[in-house]
Amino acid sequence: MPASTPDTHQKALSVNLDDRIYGVIAEIGAAQEVARWFFRVGAAAGSVAKTMSAYDMQVSDEIYGKAGRYVSRERLEAMLDREYMQLVRRLHEHRGHDTRFFAFCNTVAARNFAGTNECHGWVGLRFQTEPGGEPNSIVLHINMLDDNAVAQQEAVGVLGVNLIWGVFFGPDDREKKLASLLDNLGPTRLEVDLVHVDGPAFSDLNSAHVGMVMVSRGLAPAVLLGKDGQQHPPTEMFRKRPAVIKRTSIRYSSAIDSAAFAAADQWLEAEKGQLDKDPLNITEFSISNVYAVGSSDPDSHLRHFLALVAQNEWVMLTRLRQNYKLAGYLRRYSEQPIRFVMGVSTFAMLLAQQFYVDSGGGVLEATGKLFVDDVKLYVQPMSRSAFENHLISADVDTDWVDIRSEGDIVTPNSLEFSGPTRLLHQYLLESGWVVELAVTP
Repeated sequence: MPASTPDTHQKALSVNLDDRIYGVIAEIGAAQEVARWFFRVGAAAGSVAKTMSAYDMQVSDEIYGKAGRYVSRERLEAMLDREYMQLVRRLHEHRGHDTRFFAFCNTVAARNFAGTNECHGWVGLRFQTEPGGEPNSIVLHINMLDDNAVAQQEAVGVLGVNLIWGVFFGPDDREKKLASLLDNLGPTRLEVDLVHVDGPAFSDLNSAHVGMVMVSRGLAPAVLLGKDGQQHPPTEMFRKRPAVIKRTSIRYSSAIDSAAFAAADQWLEAEKGQLDKDPLNITEFSISNVYAVGSSDPDSHLRHFLALVAQNEWVMLTRLRQNYKLAGYLRRYSEQPIRFVMGVSTFAMLLAQQFYVDSGGGVLEATGKLFVDDVKLYVQPMSRSAFENHLISADVDTDWVDIRSEGDIVTPNSLEFSGPTRLLHQYLLESGWVVELAVTP
């Protein structure tokens, strides 16, 4: 973090000392940690019109209306609507000519006493950039990573101060402004895996642009965009739902392989029978894919990502380098089957030691972490020339792998590895974790 970054105390005090900023803080769940910062630093009368915590469910329903879940976007937006409109209605005539109003709200599930719940929440801010101006909104979904409720509450408090300070005093550069959400926190304490912005201050931004900033700046390891082009919280979309993943990088075409997904879905149904939910078919684009040789400038990454999103399919942007790290991320949210779709050349590279220099246990550790809890690879055959060209373009040493068959088509079974990798390859095939993907099962 740059030395010039103000600490949380300084940020909260700078808001309090500006009498042209005035608002409401309403919090449900993780105590009233955001409001506490503004009272703690002093001069809160300059910025805080009201604070509240509708902690009881019946009380919350009475104030904001009934909600299917209390830690949800639905509840957060009801809070923002009510608190902002009520504030403006009460105070616009008195001080609306020189005051920028805001409403900060959150609904959060911190660690319960038994330590068994999902620790996440929804955070939002509605604000004016000028007195009397149209409101703007920022909605966040967060995952709290600390191992106890007190630390999680503290992290939410810092995040809330960062958000309020950021819109009024943060850097003019909006990428830096977004990155400042984790000031004085860091990615080991809290993730922001959804950011939705709306209003005149964000008229030139869309979810894909925001998502690229989030991943590249380390707010979260992954961002998920749906067929509507909007961000969706992974915790909700993956829950109790199988997933079929096809990874890509800047080196490959941005065309989504619908035929491969259709074949994979058919094979998965043949494996498992009738599924309770249809698989979520996701094209994952990693900005740091281990198989993408060389570097790419951020503008190229953004263009590739925008091209994927424009096809109105599910796309996940990540900074996860290897397949096993992506599988581990998905397992945070779902116990359902996960199937990776890949070409046979990518499968061969999956067993190359050179791609695991950042893993202490090398290819053996990575393989063990990948093939757990109903994870399999659906591997597409390819021509011999395409196979060889892919390995060469990825700068892979081909001395350790050969092709047994004489024909033009390379399959997982026609590969022959040298050294101990030969036994690992055989084990994966015989265990049924690697399946040749044909058009029909």
